[in-house]
Amino acid sequence: MQKLAVGIDIGGTNTVFGLVDKEGNCLVQDSIFTKQFDNFDDFVKVLAEKIKSLSKKLHFKFELIGAGVGAPNANYRDNSIEEASNLPWKGKLQLGDLLKRELNIPVYVTNDANAAAVAEMIFGGAIGMKHFMVLTLGTGLGSGIVIDGELLYGYSGFAGELGHVIVRPEGRHCGCGRLGCLETYVSATGIKRTVSKLFAKHHDKSELRNLPFNKMSARRLADAAYAGDKIALESFEFTGRILGLALANVVALNNPEVIFLSGGLAKAGDLILKPTQYHMDDNLLSVLKGKTKVELSKIQGNSGLLGAAALVWKVLE
Repeated sequence: MQKLAVGIDIGGTNTVFGLVDKEGNCLVQDSIFTKQFDNFDDFVKVLAEKIKSLSKKLHFKFELIGAGVGAPNANYRDNSIEEASNLPWKGKLQLGDLLKRELNIPVYVTNDANAAAVAEMIFGGAIGMKHFMVLTLGTGLGSGIVIDGELLYGYSGFAGELGHVIVRPEGRHCGCGRLGCLETYVSATGIKRTVSKLFAKHHDKSELRNLPFNKMSARRLADAAYAGDKIALESFEFTGRILGLALANVVALNNPEVIFLSGGLAKAGDLILKPTQYHMDDNLLSVLKGKTKVELSKIQGNSGLLGAAALVWKVLE
């Protein structure tokens, strides 16, 4: 009987889930709108029911061996989510226990970016690598750090929160309650805020001026930039500069071979890759120059979903 793992990627906007085999093939998937649930218990119950319904779509016998979850501020050590600024629920959420009760299978919970790093390690561009990072550039900014072939969790389980490194004291308000966090500048949300600032700074014509803020997306910005829109181009240059400077500091600490970018903002390709690599290299210690590459994730599909499922396989291997 074929064995499958459930992969669940809980994002600030959508939660995507699917059934994944050991080779990293997502056989079937679905999603729900995260923000529609005011109550966390209701969210877990609906999620579990949707997963059960999803299982009925496969027309062969299989065994679900476990569920992996990638979520903001998730703690691998106790399978919980704690004070996630990008999610609608506050406090400490015992996700692992609740979901295990609903699905009756083992549940493993980790930070969404850590899940993406596991996916890169097992299914993607980091196969065989011992030192690398994955940045998830979505609603916020997450980071999964692998050193000596192992994910970095730290003492209390929250190591690697690069999105909440303060890059501009007294800067933009962050959902975590502080000012100037990296993700307020480098994320799909952050680049939209940058565009709004540029509208006030410049009088250049831009098709983006006609878009309401909630209709603007990283993809629309990328399309405008590739079409030569000056404000869109400047927004990517600014975002890459902020990210590159931050990564120069990170590389001084953990010296990764490759930093992989994934998520909606990363789909802009060279628009974000080139300025990030340039400004990182320009600010590195001389002994580190030219030794770390910035690349796009090699995962085909949802890296958070696949990484969450890969977590199951990694634990059970």
